[in-house]
Amino acid sequence: MTQLVRRALLSVSDKNGLADFARSLHGMGIELISTGGTAKFLRSERLPVTDVSELTGSAEILGGRVKTLHPNIHAALLAKSGDVEHQATLQRLGIKPIELLIVNLYPFESVIQSDAAFEDCIEHIDIGGPAMIRAAAKNHSAVAVVTDPDDYTAILEELRANSSSLTLPTRKRLAAKAFARTAVYDAAVSNWFIASTPEQLPDYFAIGGKCLQKLRYGENPHQTAALYSTAGVRSGIPSARQIQGKELSYNNINDADAAWQCASEFAHRPSCVIVKHANPCGVALADSLLDAYSNAFRCDPVSAFGGIIVLTRSIDAATAEAIVKVFTEVIVAPDVSEAARKIIAGKQNLRLLLAPFDHLGHPGLAVKTISGGLLVQTADAVALNPATMRVVSKRQPRVEELADLEFAFTVAKHVKSNAVVYAKNLATVGIGAGQMSRLDASRIASQKASHAAAQQGLKTSLSVGSVAASDAFFPFPDAVHEIAAAGATAVIHPGGSLRDDEIIAAADETGLAMVFTEIRHFRH
Repeated sequence: MTQLVRRALLSVSDKNGLADFARSLHGMGIELISTGGTAKFLRSERLPVTDVSELTGSAEILGGRVKTLHPNIHAALLAKSGDVEHQATLQRLGIKPIELLIVNLYPFESVIQSDAAFEDCIEHIDIGGPAMIRAAAKNHSAVAVVTDPDDYTAILEELRANSSSLTLPTRKRLAAKAFARTAVYDAAVSNWFIASTPEQLPDYFAIGGKCLQKLRYGENPHQTAALYSTAGVRSGIPSARQIQGKELSYNNINDADAAWQCASEFAHRPSCVIVKHANPCGVALADSLLDAYSNAFRCDPVSAFGGIIVLTRSIDAATAEAIVKVFTEVIVAPDVSEAARKIIAGKQNLRLLLAPFDHLGHPGLAVKTISGGLLVQTADAVALNPATMRVVSKRQPRVEELADLEFAFTVAKHVKSNAVVYAKNLATVGIGAGQMSRLDASRIASQKASHAAAQQGLKTSLSVGSVAASDAFFPFPDAVHEIAAAGATAVIHPGGSLRDDEIIAAADETGLAMVFTEIRHFRH
């Protein structure tokens, strides 16, 4: 069933493409109705426009806060075309139906990303726009609602093909999009308010985003997927700029996010994080970016093949030369030199993304879907405080051990549980991830350190002289003995086991320095 469009109401903040769109509507004989700045814009384009105030009999008031919130507007949008009583009411009140609504909302989402004052943000919360959008979408049997300039071309094509009418499937599609748009908008407003209050987990939690990219498939080829951005976040992979390479896949984005989050912990120094299947397989800090990459790669060269690399400084030519020697899926950095860009361009399929580490912003909430609901928690944004760390062993850790312990424990925060990380000279040398047993995690990390050493022609395991970190306490002393056998000299973990006395005794027995943090970093 088609609906003839005779009158269109236009009220937009984003005027991209509006002039040509409105001119085409006018050319089809469709009457243009508009508000405030939109009406002024259309008149500047020499288009005839009827002001909303002419329909309502009321001028805009309260500085423009009230202009479309009027029965004459909402009745024109909500009246059912086939309802005799509705049509009689319109006729009695002298109200003509509006069959096409073009509205995009005040740019609240972009304003809150600009460090605007609280009151400025409040003024950019749209009230009349969402009300009209929802009214038109509810009455989609008679009204088409357009909330996105990207739909202008398709709408015009259908109007031309159907003698100024729009089909019901199109109106339904637009209505679904309209309700989603207001939901995402309201979620942005709600979460912005929540961030300004002490309440972290409200009674109602809204989440929504704008589709940035339809992906080729999801985690596996039989799954569909897309990338969405959420309002209020100014950095990270969704806001990164891809300047080279193939289209990103679901797994590329997931792994890049894991690497970016870990690298964010070390953005104060030249750092490198290499991730494979959402787990770090190499992390290092150094005085130069090349050294950071080389040290991170040395941790696990096998796993680094086909990995995701995140760097915290602009990529220089020397670092680019080192990276392109090994197959890599994605590189993310805040910037890239022209020389490095040319080197990377030699690998056409290698994806290169630019994502700054400034504006890390409020950590927000972490959301995980489960069957029938959502698990929501505050982000694991707690930082290790050296002042609250407690040495529980007889031997005190040396200064260089303390630095490595802090580094290793921070990396462990980003490794799937159960996690054990060996580190030396601010670089990981062995990582055991995602194990059901902490003993297994300790063994795997040790084995990886030995294997990496053998690959590099070294006779001594990389774990010799290292320190170890565990994301949670040791329930039994066996893993402590495993860590000592790997050649580590110190270990850091939260503590809090019923067998803490046995755990400490194992450290003293093996000569390990042991530090309790009283902070757990489970990551599932």
